Amino acid sequence: MGDRMTEELVMDALTAAHWRRKPSDTVNLHSDQGSQYSSRSFRKLLNTLNVEPSMSRRGNCWDNAVAESFFSNLK
Repeated sequence: MGDRMTEELVMDALTAAHWRRKPSDTVNLHSDQGSQYSSRSFRKLLNTLNVEPSMSRRGNCWDNAVAESFFSNLK
């Protein structure tokens, strides 16, 4: 967790999750279209970890309503 959702924070979180779970198949990662998820470094990490990106449509929080609700409560 951090005060701001930076590229480094999401890369560290994904790396930690991948290390803990050690998936053998391709994993799908759903996110919004934030700059931290569309950065070159993050996309390179996805490729390295065999993770397939999936993004919500612009301005549509309903694509990932459960996660949006959780993070709303967390904030």
